[in-house]
Amino acid sequence: MPLGDSITDGHNAYPGGYRVALRQRLAADGHAVDFVGSLANGPVELGTRHHEGHSGWRIDQLDAHIRAWLRHSVPRTVLLLIGTNDMNQNYDTAQAPTRLARLIDHIQEARPVCEVFVATVPPQSNPTRERRVKAYNAALPEVVAAKGQRVHLVDMYDAMTTADLADGIHPNQAGHEKMARVWHGALRAVHAALTPAVSSPATCQAPRRPGRRIPAAPAE
Repeated sequence: MPLGDSITDGHNAYPGGYRVALRQRLAADGHAVDFVGSLANGPVELGTRHHEGHSGWRIDQLDAHIRAWLRHSVPRTVLLLIGTNDMNQNYDTAQAPTRLARLIDHIQEARPVCEVFVATVPPQSNPTRERRVKAYNAALPEVVAAKGQRVHLVDMYDAMTTADLADGIHPNQAGHEKMARVWHGALRAVHAALTPAVSSPATCQAPRRPGRRIPAAPAE
């Protein structure tokens, strides 16, 4: 399940965002993947076009809906990139890591055996926003480390540069390709993220047909 702000899902000219290249990489590995979520966009070759990449949303706005989404989508893996809008809107940035920690808690309470991948926020062209992004990203290792072995930090920031941005904020096509490569590497490093397992309604459930359910959600 891709979860977050719209930055991760595709902006204007790039519908589907990194999900397109990520699905291609996973398919080449022999993995059948279902992206899940309440929103849908992207090319038909995505197969399942769903995600939770909400344009302009902050951490607190995602958190207000996360329980309902997880009840409906039942993912086994969550890709979470959130915080860009908190930084760009200068919304109580000092408390953004605390809000993120609370969001992760709510994901784990709803789906305790989900593998959760938390990405650092990509760089920004505006110097003021970039300073906020760096401060936020610096706090993420401690936040993630406190959440247990099913929560994983993904270094998206260092994989990208401002040359990978279409408008100083959102990734261009090359940026989405880089994001797909980073997510792909992170998923491959955690066996449980791509391997269906027997589960109960209180946990992440295996899909009814062969495949791996991934919450779709990045999008600021």
